[in-house]
Amino acid sequence: MADAAVSAPHAGAQETYSITLPVREYQPTHFRLDVDGKTAVITLNRPERKNPLTFHSYAELRDLFRALQFDEEVKTVVVTGAGGNFCSGGDVFEIIEPLLSRDMPGLLQFTRMTGELVKAMRACPQPIVAAIDGVCVGAGAIVAMASDLRVGTAGAKVAFLFNRVGLAGCDMGACAILPRIIGQGRASELLYTGRVMSGEEAERWGFFNRLASSETVLDEAKALADSLSAGPTFANAMTKRMLHMEWDMSVDQAIEAEALAQAVCMKTEDYRRAFEAFAAKQKPVFEGN
Repeated sequence: MADAAVSAPHAGAQETYSITLPVREYQPTHFRLDVDGKTAVITLNRPERKNPLTFHSYAELRDLFRALQFDEEVKTVVVTGAGGNFCSGGDVFEIIEPLLSRDMPGLLQFTRMTGELVKAMRACPQPIVAAIDGVCVGAGAIVAMASDLRVGTAGAKVAFLFNRVGLAGCDMGACAILPRIIGQGRASELLYTGRVMSGEEAERWGFFNRLASSETVLDEAKALADSLSAGPTFANAMTKRMLHMEWDMSVDQAIEAEALAQAVCMKTEDYRRAFEAFAAKQKPVFEGN
């Protein structure tokens, strides 16, 4: 189980959570975790405040996603928020106000720690599906952005509102990742203005993969995650890895890297199962190996 060790002087900046495997047995302190079959559902669970993040929840989420790299049971992850909202960003009184009194090394500790959450989300092999309703702003929009797939609602409100609090839009990888999802011009508009992107606009621009109702958004996200869990999960993890790595490759380098990756996948039992099922006119049952 987990033992939380808090270090001074800046709680959260160097805080670590010892998460033992399997992840299904872990009981988080700062959010909810439910593992159903092969899918882990992470619920930001402060609905009375629209699920803001704190120093502690940042650190615990980071360490959970790091642990997922080594978990052999969980094949997909769903991230959502309780009470009809996804996440209202960093808590005003538990993060923003305390940061005003930090020196530059202390501030850099914090900004690097928040970036480590995005790194951990991108490094974990499981595809991450975000189920987004209501408010999804600031760091909440970043968590949605760092997910692999996003199911949203027409009533969702997405905003990268850093400039509205006097900060740059370049936070937690936003300037690198957001343009790759919705394009450079659209990302520039959102990051310069901090304006709200409606759910319908998010779907039209490609930030949301699909729209659902508020009543069904979590169910649809879980169904999508479950369908990925039922697929060739070793190959899915390879796809996620290559999608991430190829940002920094030339086309020729990417083609060679994909040749190597695909050759590895051709040695899996799932590849053999797919052929045998096709030959028998049956649907393949993948096992992720």
